[in-house]
Amino acid sequence: MSPGPLAPLDAFDLPDWLGVEEVTWHVESAAGRLTGHLVHGRLTALEGSESCELACDLLGIDQAWPEPVTDDATRVRAHQAWRNGEVLLVEHEARLTLAVPGIGFTADRILTSLARLAKAVGGRPERFVAAMRLGVVDDHG
Repeated sequence: MSPGPLAPLDAFDLPDWLGVEEVTWHVESAAGRLTGHLVHGRLTALEGSESCELACDLLGIDQAWPEPVTDDATRVRAHQAWRNGEVLLVEHEARLTLAVPGIGFTADRILTSLARLAKAVGGRPERFVAAMRLGVVDDHG
């Protein structure tokens, strides 16, 4: 990933079902691992009898080696949002991405990120679930 700004996303442009349905976030990577600064995931829900899906990745925006993952202005916006109890929503590779301070993810950081996404879309955090397999969280993140 080359440094550059990530396109900001407005929570109001996301699907309505995120704010009203029971939503589950699943790790989408082939190995199901939560290592590294970019974790591919997918949000799913049932809206009536219809299945809904949306790609939703987690990006540790402080990763700087071998090159920064974004520019300084985007990193500052992500840190400001986090400090204010929010998460910066961006688009990366045509996917909803949560820009999170840090360089990796623990289970707690994932749950906090999803709770902040729930608030951003007007939903209740207790309606969001993170589905992770045991043993996939990197203890060094």
